[in-house]
Amino acid sequence: MAIHPTAIVDSTVQLGDDVEIGAYSIVRGRVILGNRVRIGPHAVITGDTVIGDETRVFPFASIGDDPQDLKYRGEPTTLVIGARNTFRESSTVNRGTALGSGTTRIGDDNLFMAGSHVAHDSTVGSHCVFANYAAIAGHVTIADRAVLGGFAGVHQHSRVGRCAMVAGGAMSTQDVPPFCIAQGDRARLLGLNVVGLRRAGFPLPVMSALKDAYRDLFQKGMPLRIAAEHVREEYGQDIPEVIELVDFCESSTRGICRSAGAEGPVE
Repeated sequence: MAIHPTAIVDSTVQLGDDVEIGAYSIVRGRVILGNRVRIGPHAVITGDTVIGDETRVFPFASIGDDPQDLKYRGEPTTLVIGARNTFRESSTVNRGTALGSGTTRIGDDNLFMAGSHVAHDSTVGSHCVFANYAAIAGHVTIADRAVLGGFAGVHQHSRVGRCAMVAGGAMSTQDVPPFCIAQGDRARLLGLNVVGLRRAGFPLPVMSALKDAYRDLFQKGMPLRIAAEHVREEYGQDIPEVIELVDFCESSTRGICRSAGAEGPVE
């Protein structure tokens, strides 16, 4: 264990094996740091916060502080972070709120680049990337392997599906379906996230079925209910990913981003 003499670490903090805390960093409150966590200089870790093994926090990051919510009145809330995450310079993550779920959750193996932000009561899966200054509002759900480009923003209570990408500078006010790319202000669907699917190891038959399903769901202008039924029957028999795409769309409460190339589904 290596704690710089200028660092401030409360007696309430629980430290795992081989933790490193850099110069002038502050770790206070009911914080639990897992094994081999590395906190760089000038970082602040606070609140009822759990950080999993081998996570790295770079200078000036703020992890676990109060939610940025006018309704918050100091109630005890939590932040739970998994293993092997990276929080680059000046990234911020807030705890939950009592009126929300009470907990902000982050999975494993995520990269949060400089200036990125995860707001209160949000859930981020695993293997996600938040590029520089990407930010999500409160109560947002980001599924596994999603990518947010630089300066992208996601509206509160919205969802970004698995292996989806919100392009740089996009402002997403509705749900972005799994396996898709959304771009623009307000964000519209451009097609499948082909590069992301290849990197995730999706086989060609699955990608082909998703392409057909995308076309029928978002580019033919059919009512979503009718389009979803058609896609289930036509492509979903042996392709779980197609069912995942349809289920996501049917469960949306904010609505789905429309296609940039067509009117998209009618809600």
